[in-house]
Amino acid sequence: MRSLKSPTDAKMWLRANGISISDFARQNDLDLATTYQVLSGAKKGYRGKAHKAAVALGIKANPHDSPP
Repeated sequence: MRSLKSPTDAKMWLRANGISISDFARQNDLDLATTYQVLSGAKKGYRGKAHKAAVALGIKANPHDSPP
């Protein structure tokens, strides 16, 4: 299992890899505004689009990767 990132870590990872937030959102079929809100901490990623963005960013674990 990979270690989870904080929103700040996720932003730094994107920057270090030369990936814009809008490109990341587009490549992962994410809502851009929601992705920004998750990265700013305004949304925690509990459900819906915010959850999908948080999982893609590595802020939350993918529930499908957990053992039964």
